Amino acid sequence: MTQQHIFGYGPVTCASFNKDCSQVALSPNNSEVHIYESRGKSWEKIHELKEHNNAHGQCVTGIDWAPNSNRIVTCGADRNAYVWVLQDGSWRPTLVILRINRAATCVKWSPLENKFAVGSGSRLISVCYFEEENNWWVSKHIKKPIRSTITCLDWHPNNILLAAGSSDFKARVFSAYVKEVEKKPSPTSWGSKMPFGNLMSEFSNSPYGGGWVHSVCFSGSGEKLCWVGHDSSLSVVDSANGMVQSSTKTEFLPFLSCTWVTNNSLVVAGHGCLPMLYLHDDQGNITFLNKLDQSSSKSSGDSTISAMKRFQTMDRMAATEVSTTDPNTIHQNTITQVMVHTGTKDGCEKFVTIAMDGKMVIWDFKSLEKSIQGLKLM
Repeated sequence: MTQQHIFGYGPVTCASFNKDCSQVALSPNNSEVHIYESRGKSWEKIHELKEHNNAHGQCVTGIDWAPNSNRIVTCGADRNAYVWVLQDGSWRPTLVILRINRAATCVKWSPLENKFAVGSGSRLISVCYFEEENNWWVSKHIKKPIRSTITCLDWHPNNILLAAGSSDFKARVFSAYVKEVEKKPSPTSWGSKMPFGNLMSEFSNSPYGGGWVHSVCFSGSGEKLCWVGHDSSLSVVDSANGMVQSSTKTEFLPFLSCTWVTNNSLVVAGHGCLPMLYLHDDQGNITFLNKLDQSSSKSSGDSTISAMKRFQTMDRMAATEVSTTDPNTIHQNTITQVMVHTGTKDGCEKFVTIAMDGKMVIWDFKSLEKSIQGLKLM
């Protein structure tokens, strides 16, 4: 039910697939971006986007691969963003004018791929679009009422609304309407007045004391927004049901990423090293359904663990001491990213997890769904 791929023992901090998922671009926790291509059951490195190509000078913090235009956008701690285009067999970067004085933290293409958003430590969001007259990428800033670092972003399916989470314990929905590149938007369940930068909605992380918002995600319909916080909470807002916010503080370690897999269910993962499935029903209740990692029953190993195995485990877990067994999970360290692999947010067939142990795991959600007795997600 899972496919495991290892890209070394260093962390994989961010990644993104091309349209048919035959290639993946990832950052091995440095200033480089490596592109791998699927070759049967393995992945072969075919490109490196790194500093000698006038690329990032510091750690890459965000990657997004536009499926239709086949352009890659990256951002980094060097306060820069680049749009990469494949020409004559090599990837060529174009610098984006972000106009920020702190590290860029995350980046996301809009659904129509005519603009993208970059979050940063400058307490603002740069919404970038291509200016034909000058042949470069320029940006507009969304500033108020953001009071801290933008940690995560996600676009509404209408290509206009933009959700952002930040370290001021807030999740917000803004209008990112850019009249230079798109038509006037139609009203939505989030509101009808959508000039650029307009704050449509603002939500506190949770009523349990709050915490950094690590990930936000619109549902496939765009009517629901979910997010996870560093206080181990999970929250959902339903805009079609009076902006009702539902929150639950879990007993697990904090989640770092979340994504919808059906209209009413979502997968979350983080410091607990395994993905978990939650249900948000029509009454606004959030229910924990199951842990999706079925490897907990695997053998705990024997007492004759090799020295190499011990050192590898210490490296993955960043530990000074190690027991004779690994955690009973497929991932051996924090999961940093969860994303849909095959299908859509309305009907996911497979999803992917990326982790600090250097692994990428492709999960067959349809098979997992069948294995959970009595599971009703639709």
